[in-house]
Amino acid sequence: SQYNACTLHGGKGQEQREFALSNLKAGAKDILVATDVAGRGIDIHDVSMVVNYDMAKNIEDYIHRIGRTGRAGKSGVAITFLTKEDSTVFYDLKQAILESPVSSCPPELANHPDAQHKPGTILTKKRREETIFA
Repeated sequence: SQYNACTLHGGKGQEQREFALSNLKAGAKDILVATDVAGRGIDIHDVSMVVNYDMAKNIEDYIHRIGRTGRAGKSGVAITFLTKEDSTVFYDLKQAILESPVSSCPPELANHPDAQHKPGTILTKKRREETIFA
């Protein structure tokens, strides 16, 4: 099977971006490789998969990115690569996945220490959990 890809990024002029999108919509291209420029405001029908090579910096942008799949009752898949640099969004990402009726949270994220509490939360031990040595 042969795939035909097009690209969409900020380095392309508006005419080039529109040409790439028209090729995709017409079926001449079946893969779109894009930066955040495609994250919002561009309506592309029948997207079956989104691969996030870089995680969005906030959960709202992430939701917009993956929202390109599974529209109008159709199914879709979103794959997101995470690194330790993304740990500030682990908690919100875990919550968003758990709240979704069609998503499943991988145990690596669900059990990750940074996914257990919101960033900036100060964790304290209860007095009875403290051991006092006198």
